[in-house]
Amino acid sequence: MLVLAIDTATLAVTAGVVSVDRETGAARPLAERVTLDARAHGELLTPHVLDAVGDAGHGLADLDAIACGVGPGPYTGLRAGMVTAAALSHSLGVPAYPVCTLDAIAASAEPGEPFRVLTDARRREVYWADYDAEGRRLDGPHVDKPAELTPAARVLDHEQPTPLGIVEAAKAAILSGAQPDPLTPLYLRRPDATEPGTRKRVSTS
Repeated sequence: MLVLAIDTATLAVTAGVVSVDRETGAARPLAERVTLDARAHGELLTPHVLDAVGDAGHGLADLDAIACGVGPGPYTGLRAGMVTAAALSHSLGVPAYPVCTLDAIAASAEPGEPFRVLTDARRREVYWADYDAEGRRLDGPHVDKPAELTPAARVLDHEQPTPLGIVEAAKAAILSGAQPDPLTPLYLRRPDATEPGTRKRVSTS
């Protein structure tokens, strides 16, 4: 089966096509397009999708599923990826599976000791999550300043997930044929703007 991978939760505009064997679950990347440009998610994502699908020797109608990174990440970038995934899912009649972007990075980790995944959250902060030796998430995702984190034995500070990692993180759900969860973004940060409080009563003397 053919799975389209999309992620716009990091500085990268990421799209790729991955082949997944229905019997063995083996996943193989066929084509990808990745551009590091935090301001070009909306502009480049659809061309990247079309180029990746074409380079894989297929058309959009050949896709069986979509795996989409849902963050944590910034509001504008996440919207570009999730809106595109939702639109393609609706128009093609294929399911779109949400993937925590940190889980997608963890899926590409070499086996060994437990580890932590970090991505740039800007504002001198990082998004992070902790995983066991098999890549199962134990804690997170969170957003904090690096100095506030306890030390970790192994740290993956990749800039972005690969299409293969995105699909690996969603593969169990895809192969099961389960109804995907909604594409709900992981923003983590509270809005900068807050509702105004009640007006103070002005007293006259």
